[in-house]
This record gives sequence, structure tokens and C-alpha cells, in this order.
Amino acid sequence: MNKDIYDVLKKYFGYSSFKEKQEGIINSILSKNDTLGILPTGGGKSICYQIPALILDGITLVVSPLISLMQDQVDTLNSLDIPSVYINSTLSFNDIMNVYECINDGDYKIIYVTPERFESIEFIERIKSKNIAQIAIDEAHCISQWGHDFRKSYLNIPKFINSLQNRPIISAFTATATPKVQKDIIKNLNFSPNIFISGFDRKNLKFSIVKGVNSLSYIKKYLKEHKNEGGIIYASTRKEVDSIFSELLERKYQVGKYHAGMSDKERQKNQNDFINDKVNIMVATNAFGMGIDKSNVRFVIHNNLAKDLESYYQEAGRAGRDGLDAHCILIFNPKDIKTQRYFIENNEFESSENIIKIKYEKLSAIVNYCHTSKCIRSYILEYFGDKKIDNCNNCSNCLDDGEVEDITIEAQKIISCVYRTKQKFGINMIVAILAGSKNKNILKWNLNEVSTYALMKDYSQKAIRALIDLLVGDDFLEVTSGEYPVLKFTNKAMDFLKNKETLTRKVTKIDKKVNYEWSACFETLRKFRYEIASKEGKPSYTVFSDKTLHEICKYLPKNKEEMLNIHGIGEKKFDKYGDLFIEVIKEI
Repeated sequence: MNKDIYDVLKKYFGYSSFKEKQEGIINSILSKNDTLGILPTGGGKSICYQIPALILDGITLVVSPLISLMQDQVDTLNSLDIPSVYINSTLSFNDIMNVYECINDGDYKIIYVTPERFESIEFIERIKSKNIAQIAIDEAHCISQWGHDFRKSYLNIPKFINSLQNRPIISAFTATATPKVQKDIIKNLNFSPNIFISGFDRKNLKFSIVKGVNSLSYIKKYLKEHKNEGGIIYASTRKEVDSIFSELLERKYQVGKYHAGMSDKERQKNQNDFINDKVNIMVATNAFGMGIDKSNVRFVIHNNLAKDLESYYQEAGRAGRDGLDAHCILIFNPKDIKTQRYFIENNEFESSENIIKIKYEKLSAIVNYCHTSKCIRSYILEYFGDKKIDNCNNCSNCLDDGEVEDITIEAQKIISCVYRTKQKFGINMIVAILAGSKNKNILKWNLNEVSTYALMKDYSQKAIRALIDLLVGDDFLEVTSGEYPVLKFTNKAMDFLKNKETLTRKVTKIDKKVNYEWSACFETLRKFRYEIASKEGKPSYTVFSDKTLHEICKYLPKNKEEMLNIHGIGEKKFDKYGDLFIEVIKEI
């Protein structure tokens, strides 16, 4: 055990132990090895490069595309007496020149920069002569075109590294990298790192898929049942954001909104209000949240389908960063698939056929996620190359107490129909054939003469569609990518028919509440924390996290020694807030 890193961890960050893989990553960097860390959102990636930055001789450059995150982290680091600064587009020319002067004077240990800085000759010339001990690359999936947020500017980073006379240690971090993206990161950064993967599972998050509901009614019902909880509601269009926001505002919720149709000033104000707990619900497009390090988000609801599983898991992962129970809900409506297809086909910045193909494949994966009958947490983990789970007991499928229905015969009919029509048609046409439709395309292609025509005429087309969706979600059928997708059967489907296997589904679902403690003690401390944070002009969770407040309520520490045993309270935090909270605790 490296005592130095534990001393730093406790003194500056208030923790007595590391999360999974953190210690190994830190020791790898301190041993001067290039390192790739793949940790889930909330897994503590920043500490993995911040602790080495404090110990190594020289400065650490942190590359991040997230301006709000670097600002938040720099503020937090400086409040812990760790000299840090950022260079990004929010600074004026004079501000940047002042930063350069301070860098020359050796004033900073950690310098955050956007990847676009590596396109600036001014920046490169000024920084390359400095003693750079480590370059930490955050959101490293952005360097891969297989990543969900590919940014060409990331490709300039290896060029900069190669231009340095003394090569620094390279550390790269991401939360959402499939095996294909991991290989791309290593190839494009041109390094041979020690690789640490902690797994993608966030056990404190309950995942739910909700179908067949009016989304606004569902959201209002959920908020009514979770009155004291704050969270994010994502919608895919500005119009939907405005509609949900207006409805919640009328019902007296503390709610803000965020989308590209608002002014920069409005967006920044609403974002700050959410971070500082002045509003506890944010309704937003997916433009919101990148780099928001708010730890006490209790739920994330997606009113619409996300563009891919990487985006969904990253956005949903903004819930429960403090490790407490949180809820991630995706409300699925088939019309959202058309919306996402429109976005793919009409994105002027991503017109390459290869990129479009990749995006269709990713869209297909998240649609299948919505239809699978197996553990949906396992579906996500397997997508990222993690271990399969049979029953997580914390997702809507595993918690479903509904009756089991045998759908073997129905599945045989559907797969047979796809086979008889030679795998040439899409879902809607297969539904129409099985239902015995007489529409003009059926008659035009003589599909009314196929042996499976009208084989499920006693079912509604909606019911047949639901069965097909389930077969797609469970990999018996697959939908080809592209503008005109068709249904294909898989080897799994052939084995199902050949071996005369049985297939079942659950027909009802019970929505179970996340267990979340909201005691009078916690409410008292939460309000006191808010008062302190408001005076200091900073987010409440940067004073103490919700998890820290819950532990205080559990143990009611009465002195410094007891306070330092609480999660998240180190010497630096106690010096600032410890005595103040002890006085409040005495009154509880």
C-alpha cells in the first residue's frame, strides 16, 4: 500500500479508501506508465489523475471537451488549496495572457484545456517548453469515430505529444467505451497503456423502461410520488422541453429549462440555478449536462429515445453520483425512432456514409434495449463488453412481478413469416402480412398468397408489432441499418425452431419505488448546507455531498475526530465547515 496516496486522498478529498481500480490506476501513473482507465460515471476518474498531479514533479495538463466541468473542477481544486486553472473559449485574450504569465511563474499544478487548444500555435509554443509531467485525457472516447461523441480536435493531441522533447506520462479516461472504441483509443493515441476496467455497472441506479403511457402524465405522477427529489428530464426537441417546463411550472414545481433556442445568458443562469439547488428539476435537450458534476441528482427521466446507448448511459448516469439510490427511466414511444432517423439523415456535420452507418447500428442497439425481455442492466453491460447478469433485482424487467405468458407459437409464426418472405421486408410489412391486411402493397407483391398470410388475424397489428419488437430485442430477429431497414432472422431463431424451444414473456409490470431515506435530520442539514453554499456562491454539493449528510445523520458526530471519520470530510473540509455543522448537530 502506497501511504503517500492515502495521505493525499484523506487530506484533500476526505476519503479513507479508494473506489474500485482507482489505486491501481494511480500507482500505474506514479510508476510512469501510460494508463487507460475505463470507469463508470461516478467511478472517480478525476481523482485518478489529480492525486498523481499533486505528487509528480511538474504540471499536469488535463484535456477535456467539457467547459462547465473544467470550471467546476478548477473551483473545487482551488478551494482545496490545489493551484489550478483552465484555458478555454470563455476567457478573453487578456485573461489567457495572464494565465500564461502565471504558468511561466510556476503558479499552477493542474491546467485544464479544451482539445481545440492544440490547434493554437500560441498555446503550443508557450506550453511545450514547460515541465509537463502528465497529460490526462478525459472523455477519451471522443478520439474514436466509433464513440458517440467523436471530435476531430482530439486527433491533434498525439501530434502535440510527439512534438515534445520530453514525453510525459499519458493517462486517458472514459466511462462509455465499447471494446471497439477501446481499441480505437489506443490506436489513435498511439500508446501501449496499462488498462484498468472497473466494470460499467452502477448498482445504485434502478433502470426502468416504460411503454404505452402518456409521457407527460407519467412524469407528473412520478414527480408527485417523489416530491423532495431533484432530477433531470430529457426531451429530444425544444418544443417538448418548453411544453413539459410550462406544465411543471404551472404546477408550482421548482423547475428550469435548457435548450439551444435560449440565449447563452438564460442557459447559464438556469444551469447555475440547478447546480446551486435554486431549482431542483431541469427539463432539457441532451445539450444539457455535459460536465455537470452535480452529485445529488436522484432521477433522470428520458421523455424520448436517446440517439444511442452510449449517450443514454452517460445521460442517465448523471443520477446518483453520490452513490445513493437513484432512478433512470426511459419512456419509449415508437415515433421517437423516426425522430432519431431524421437527426441521422439531416446532420450536415456527419454526412459520411460510414458515420451514418455507424449511427444506424447504434440506434438499432438502443431500440433493441427498449424491447428486450431480459435484464436491461445486463443488456447495457453486455453492450460495453461487461459480464452478463441473469437478474440484477434492480431494473424494471427483473422487478416485474407480472404473469408469465407462453408465446412460443406466436414466435414461430413470426419467424416463419420472415423466412417465407425471403427476409426482404421491414417490420410494418411483416405485421400487415400476419394480420391479413389487404393494403395495396400486399396485393402488389402477391403477399396475400404467402403461406403465413393472415396467420395471426385474431391479433391486433399493435399486438403483433409488440411481439416482433420483443423478438428483435432478444436477438431472434435483427433489423438491418440504413434508410430502409428490413427484418432478418438470426442463428438464434433457427436454433429456436430446430430445437423446438419454448419462449415466454411477462405481460404486466409493477413500478416499484426506489427506497430513498429523507429524514428530518437530513432536511435540516440540507437547508443549512444551502445557506453556506449560497453565501459562498457555490453549489451545495461542493460543501458536503448528500451521502456525507446521510452519514452525519446516522452517526451524529460531536467533535473533529468523529467528523473526520465521515465519508467525504477531510482536514481541508473540516477546517472550513466542521465546527459549523457540529453546532447544528448539537441542536438536532
